[in-house]
Amino acid sequence: MGRLFLFVFLITEHTNLTFLSYTFKMNKEYYLREKLKEIDRILRDEYQNSTDIGVLSGVSGIAIFQFYYAQFLQKEHHKDVGADILSWIIEKINNGYIYHTYCGGIAGAAWAIEFLKKEKFIDLDTDLLLSQLDDFLIDSIQRQEDNIVFYDFLHGVLGIGYYFLKRYQSTESIVLKKKYKDVLLEIIVSLDASSLKDKDGARWESVLIIEEGLKGYNLSLSHGMSSIINFLSRLVMYDDFHASGKELLEESVHYIMRLKSEDASCTSFFPNWVTIDHIQSKNTRLAWCYGDLGVGISLWRAGIALKNTPLSKSAIDVLKRSASRKDRKEAKVIDAGLCHGAYGIMHIYHYMYQETNDPIFKEAADFWIDQALEMATHKEGYAGYMQWKAGEESGWKTETNILEGIAGIGLSIISYLAPFKTKWNECLLIG
Repeated sequence: MGRLFLFVFLITEHTNLTFLSYTFKMNKEYYLREKLKEIDRILRDEYQNSTDIGVLSGVSGIAIFQFYYAQFLQKEHHKDVGADILSWIIEKINNGYIYHTYCGGIAGAAWAIEFLKKEKFIDLDTDLLLSQLDDFLIDSIQRQEDNIVFYDFLHGVLGIGYYFLKRYQSTESIVLKKKYKDVLLEIIVSLDASSLKDKDGARWESVLIIEEGLKGYNLSLSHGMSSIINFLSRLVMYDDFHASGKELLEESVHYIMRLKSEDASCTSFFPNWVTIDHIQSKNTRLAWCYGDLGVGISLWRAGIALKNTPLSKSAIDVLKRSASRKDRKEAKVIDAGLCHGAYGIMHIYHYMYQETNDPIFKEAADFWIDQALEMATHKEGYAGYMQWKAGEESGWKTETNILEGIAGIGLSIISYLAPFKTKWNECLLIG
């Protein structure tokens, strides 16, 4: 009788634990769906208050959210909102808008339009529409080539080049494809010419701390060498760029891999930057913008492009180790957005789980989405979220965009819940 009681107790206990786990999962999905409803409502009300049109800090990223939300819910209304936003962007450009960057300006908005066309969310003749912007954007590249930070992904040439890569991939015109090929080859030449090369590899000098005039080599995905590696990795997949870009990609990977630390006291493998005097930053944050996540994602893509299995394995090792960092304070995670917050961390691990099927990444993604839900505590925020701004205007701010705001949060939630694979993260050099 005692054994029977114990058996029944164990079955009941197991059933209760399973039920609790199932209930928690269902509650989490419910809360995430409620967040999406709030985010959608706010974005529809607020998008016309945006001053930027770019894909990361501007309103075109909000359009991407609306199209994916329509696909997620199977409701056409959200597509109509997305189409209204695109019309608003085109009208703004026609009325004289001339800010050029990928993050906030025309290059990013045009990338978003081409992306939505490629994913069959919209049906536009982008060869006719977007080619009208080509000369303006090419001139924007040429105006920046003497700038020390000309290659910056968010605000410099690399972001504009990323738009031209999207056009190169998508255009149906032989003439336009050659034009985009030439632009991209010129960017590779400029990158090569502006690099410092020696036995340590290839690197690019930039200003690390503007206020102090500190110069060195930035490794970040947002502004530094990881974005160059990521960009070149995408180019060398094509025969048109393989010969001219492969060696430069290998040299830049070599430089970054030299900086990989085996110091067990450090919580990260790579520094944010290295000064001219070889001083390295220590214990970087856990984020898309700076630190091991951005470096790891870029090395992963380089390993695929170069068919270098050991490099791909090293990238996975970097990302796996980062997954053990679960102290928000140690990881320097203050807010929830994609750039340097909990949802951005979650999304990278979720993406890597889809790529590798490694349960370590799933566990990390589940952990960070729970942390992100806990951060929705701001009564004045959008869906409970606000963005922490450092510097002279430090404080909590509301944001609607992909990079730091609720459009990015919403897209990462859709990717986490959706039964289909999403590709919007290409805008952040992830997918």
